[in-house]
Amino acid sequence: MPGRPGPPDRESPRLPHLTSTEIAGRIEDLYGAPLADLEAHAQDQPPGMLSALLGMHDDLALAERSIDFHRDHLARLIHPERQIGRHEVPHLLDGARRLAEAVAVRDVQVKSVLAVLQSLASVPVPVPAPAPALPTVSPPVPAPSLPAQSTAPSR
Repeated sequence: MPGRPGPPDRESPRLPHLTSTEIAGRIEDLYGAPLADLEAHAQDQPPGMLSALLGMHDDLALAERSIDFHRDHLARLIHPERQIGRHEVPHLLDGARRLAEAVAVRDVQVKSVLAVLQSLASVPVPVPAPAPALPTVSPPVPAPSLPAQSTAPSR
């Protein structure tokens, strides 16, 4: 039923619904500074991970604004007091398509930024200690040579 959470289908797994505000908080926690300060700092630096995260955050925020805009537009088009005629149908379909695209962009941005944040915040994996050295085995000592035995009868 629309509007009710249900099990995810195989083609579109449900992602954690994190907003750009929550992502901004995670970036701030990771770098230990407010987002505005990080944005100012990133402008003075060569492109790197911080600028990539900030760009992903901006793209996510834009996708969220687009979702809100298209959802509100569709709500106006299907208002109960409004009649839907032949002229409105293409607008409804276009609005639904644009809303679906905005949701897809948001989901991709959330997935990408979460993967990056998790990789940056993960605890480094300890390097395993070298395996204990096996005791060195010295080459076998040659057996003492025995006196040569003669086949001649002894006297």
